[in-house]
Amino acid sequence: MTWFDFLSDRLGRLVLALLSVGLAAVVLLATGTQGGVLALVLLMLGVGYVLVLLWDFWHQRRRLRQLQATLDGLDRKWLLYECAPPPAGAWEREMFRLLRRAGRAMTGAVSDARQAQQEYREYVEQWVHEIKTPLTAAHLICQGLEPGIRRRLEAELAQIDAHAQRALYYARAQSPEKDLVIRRVTLAQAADRAVQGHRALLIQSGVGVEMEGLERTVYTDEKALVFVLGQLLQNAARYRREEGAARIALSAREREGRVELTVVDNGMGIAPHELPRIFDRGFTGSNGRARGGSTGMGLYLAKQLADALEIGLRADAREGEGTRVTLTFPAPQGERAAAPGPGR
Repeated sequence: MTWFDFLSDRLGRLVLALLSVGLAAVVLLATGTQGGVLALVLLMLGVGYVLVLLWDFWHQRRRLRQLQATLDGLDRKWLLYECAPPPAGAWEREMFRLLRRAGRAMTGAVSDARQAQQEYREYVEQWVHEIKTPLTAAHLICQGLEPGIRRRLEAELAQIDAHAQRALYYARAQSPEKDLVIRRVTLAQAADRAVQGHRALLIQSGVGVEMEGLERTVYTDEKALVFVLGQLLQNAARYRREEGAARIALSAREREGRVELTVVDNGMGIAPHELPRIFDRGFTGSNGRARGGSTGMGLYLAKQLADALEIGLRADAREGEGTRVTLTFPAPQGERAAAPGPGR
């Protein structure tokens, strides 16, 4: 709080004080008070009033600094009314009482919202697990159908399963690390699981998959990695070009003690102005709007999981030529400690 702000807040009081002093001066002059005495009285009143203003300004600014220091030291800022120094004066006590009531009401509302969110998450998780049973039954029923119809129906069932998986991971998006189990994973095994999970869609779309150098191992959560790869495979199949053979290539290499997994397709690519936003929640690019059915959640969830796993995820693309997505896995702790620093 500045001195100007302080005086502006008390503008009405200043005007009233000046009017009172002026009226007192008129009365004193009317009663025959000498000019020198009147000037001395007015000077003393003015000096006294200024001193009172200065003391009030210093006192309030010091109090605000105390409250600011207390607020800065709190992780949960809304608990200021509970942790602040004792109120100074009746007005501040009443203000803190009102703030305490408002804060408790807010805490109750936040608690109710978190409880509702937790219940919704549990419901979504239960729903995803329960829907797998009819999906599995539908896959078994498909085995007795004519091959062409079977492939089309299996592709649609795979899409339903993919949507269910996205719903599950979105429900866990607030704290994905709680459901992750880090272990040694072979990239070939994870890639094979992702391909098998979307085999029907890939076959129906006429997309060929090539793998090279995936015998390398990384430390990550296998289910999450399979989900991320699945989103990339779905996008490659959905946004393939109409002409020519569609192809997806997965390859891995070691670079500076880390493993890089690259997923490259020869599809429609991404417009340059859209590339920085493809990992944003709900973003649907021009390709998604043209093809339809895009939710803009797949790559967003993939980025959330990658961040939780400390996996670098970046995309490069040229419109009309294809997309390259690179996953950079963190080095194991022992290798991080053994890696030479910049000064070696």
